[in-house]
Parts: sequence; structure tokens; C-alpha cells
Amino acid sequence: MSRIIAGTAGGRRIETPPGAGTRPTTDRVREALFSRLEHLEVLEDAVVLDLYAGSGALGLEAASRGAAAVTLVEADRRAAAVIRRNVADLGLRQCQVRAEPVERVLASAPSERTVELVLADPPYDVAETALERVLALVVPWLVQDALLVIERSSRSPEPTWPADVELIGPRRYGETVMWFAEYLPEGEIA
Repeated sequence: MSRIIAGTAGGRRIETPPGAGTRPTTDRVREALFSRLEHLEVLEDAVVLDLYAGSGALGLEAASRGAAAVTLVEADRRAAAVIRRNVADLGLRQCQVRAEPVERVLASAPSERTVELVLADPPYDVAETALERVLALVVPWLVQDALLVIERSSRSPEPTWPADVELIGPRRYGETVMWFAEYLPEGEIA
């Protein structure tokens, strides 16, 4: 079991999918991540995309802390069912769960750019080339100045960022690295 750290659902427990297929972000790392996101003032009323959602802990934490809309994308149907139960149990109505592969969801970009924050925690065995494709597919979803946060193993290299996405910097938490980057379309001053 994991828990929501703060916000409207703070302290409430969430179910995690059984088996070794998911690797929930630890409470300690989530607390550090969301402290930074709140410092950057990107959570309040944000439109969030949680890719490779697993238990949904990242997206649910964002919703609890004031995100206006959160789409949680998880290919494993059993894990997606756990996320749906967590959403219902926590009463976070601004959350939508999509039980589809990340690439399929991102390939159908919306007609209007709306996403302000991307949280992606791909399985550590996802190849760097696959992650590079996902990052390229997410760009048409992003508003100017959108923030991307990619969780990887400390043994993984820096993600390959698409054009107009600039690294802000990594944060290391033991075996976990959070890579922070910002979408700055050409002509935007950093």
C-alpha cells in the first residue's frame, strides 16, 4: 500500500497493482517531487498527463494537490482497474483513466494543446529509443512552458529530448532520477 501525501486526499491510502509489473514511486521521492512542483507553481489548476501510470500515485497526488484535470495512461488493464478504484475511493472526479498503450494515446493528439505537466514513470526496461519516441509524440499535446518530469533509474542516461524541449536539470533520489525539462517552442526566450 502507498498513500497520498498532501492535498484534499492527503493521508489516504491507495491500492497498488499486485505483482512485479509496476514499481510505484516511493512516498519519499513523491514528496520531494511534489514539493518541487509546488515551488515551481505548476500544479494549481493544471492539466496533467500521467504516462505509464502504474498505481496512479503520481497523477492522483497531482489531483489531490489541485490539478484541474489528470489523464492517467496505463496499458496493463489490471493496473488500470486498480487506478480506477483509487480514483473512485478518493473521489477525485477530475481524473480520467485510459487503459491503452502510451504510444497509442499520444498518437491521437488533441486539436488543441492543453497539457501543462507531464509525469512519466516508464518501466526501467523501456528502451531509450522507445522513450525518445514517446517524448516526441507528447509534444503536440503541450502548451508553451509545459513541464515534463521523467522518472528513470540512476543507471539510465539522460532522455533524448525532442526539439523545443530543454532540460532544466535532474534531481537524484537514491536509485531514482527525476529529469525536469520545459517545452519552449522556437522563438520563446528561456
